[in-house]
Amino acid sequence: MTPIRLMSGFFTVGIWTLLSRVLGFLRDAMILAFLGTGPLYEAYVVAFRLPNMFRRFFAEGAFNMAFVPMFSKRLEGGEDADGFASDAFAGLATILIGLTLLALAFMPWLIFALASGFAGQEQFALSVEFGRIAFPYILFISLAALLSGMLNAAGRFAAAAAAPVLLNVLLVSVMALAAWVGGDVARALIWAIPVAGLVQLSLLWVAARRTGFSIAFTRPRLTPDMRRLVRIAVPAALAGGVVQVNLLVGQQVASYFDKAVGWLYAADRLYQLPLGVVGIAVGVVLLPDLSRRLKAQDDDGAKSALSRAAEVALALTIPSAVALIVVPLPLVSVLFQRGAATVDDSAAIAVAVAIYGLGLPAFVLQKILQPLYFAREDTRRPFHYAVVSMVMNAGLAIGLAPVVGWIAPAIATTIAAWGMVALLGVGAKRYGDVARFDPRFRRRIWRIILASMLMGVALWAANVVLGPMLGLPWWRALALALLVGVGMVSYFGLGHMIGAFRIAEFRSAMRRGA
Repeated sequence: MTPIRLMSGFFTVGIWTLLSRVLGFLRDAMILAFLGTGPLYEAYVVAFRLPNMFRRFFAEGAFNMAFVPMFSKRLEGGEDADGFASDAFAGLATILIGLTLLALAFMPWLIFALASGFAGQEQFALSVEFGRIAFPYILFISLAALLSGMLNAAGRFAAAAAAPVLLNVLLVSVMALAAWVGGDVARALIWAIPVAGLVQLSLLWVAARRTGFSIAFTRPRLTPDMRRLVRIAVPAALAGGVVQVNLLVGQQVASYFDKAVGWLYAADRLYQLPLGVVGIAVGVVLLPDLSRRLKAQDDDGAKSALSRAAEVALALTIPSAVALIVVPLPLVSVLFQRGAATVDDSAAIAVAVAIYGLGLPAFVLQKILQPLYFAREDTRRPFHYAVVSMVMNAGLAIGLAPVVGWIAPAIATTIAAWGMVALLGVGAKRYGDVARFDPRFRRRIWRIILASMLMGVALWAANVVLGPMLGLPWWRALALALLVGVGMVSYFGLGHMIGAFRIAEFRSAMRRGA
């Protein structure tokens, strides 16, 4: 895959992810408007996070990080990739069915483990009810993640990136319909989640068939390939488990502060926009490409791919982080403050957004550095680094809570993310020159940082000028659009002028990705 084709893959995934995240904002804004930040909203947050937590643990975290490199190499070498995928599909489905049945039976204990601060309150019973309805989503979305990995390995990124759009379209439609007919919006929302998972799985199944893949329904078999997959996946699963422990610790701490679970979740949704559009897109495209290059012993190509991925990701992430730090309140108030969501909610969420913004480049750098390990089927070292990050996160979240209150989990997450990046960077040195960014990256990164800082000054000035308009109900959306426009024009204009990037490179990649 040439650098331009690699960048076009980033933009294909990024554009679809952007659409999904925009619809996700609409979904979250509607949920906050209908439910506020009270018991129903907090129960929804915990119930929806539960299957997503296990999904990242089994599918996107452990399974795909082991499966994608092995599948890519078999696909490149013509070594019965379909048979390998069929065995993996059967094994994953078996594990997930068993997990789902256990979770449904032990849901009260799972909810207590996620948010013990809810015990004895209305939120606890609601979370148990909502969790039992939403949990089967993990079965459908995890199998969909495996199919996404197959499509990504074949260079077919569009269908896999478009699938999450269906989730948000369905949830938004169901809420609108329930509100229109005077129904129970919260329960309509929860029931739509597993249905959306089934729809996503169906879409990706059809896309895989049209690509030429053939998944056979077989009984689970522990073949030599599956044993190797398990050996590689277990450390990745443990690493994924560490990340989920970080989320669990943060949510546990937040559950002891009124409304904090909802505030942190809303802030998480906002910083996940650039993280999803940039970091996840780069990670999805980079892992199979690095795996193929290492299989072909193309070290120069692997180094170039890594450098271009980092260059594109940071050129879009650093200015996003600056914007989240400089103007969080206008972003939060325009996107979320309506209906049952109050001014106080916006102020609290904005504080968390600014703190997460400080960690945004670290979250993206993790997505860039981890494929260096996974492409070599090395999942043990990332696990060890994740354990250190977990200890750091837990110690800070619990230790800071008595001092700074509900915002402690956000501070801990940000500091631990940078610690993880430092460990991944130092550990990658063992891979030699492939793990070093090329001279072009080193020339441009400082210019990217300078352009981002100058954009931050422009945003601050524009926020002062547009402040009165941002407080007017019918004008604040236009004011935010103008604020975003100032940021984009100043960043891309100044960045192009000082050589941080070339606009033509983005245009070429976007045309190829379209």
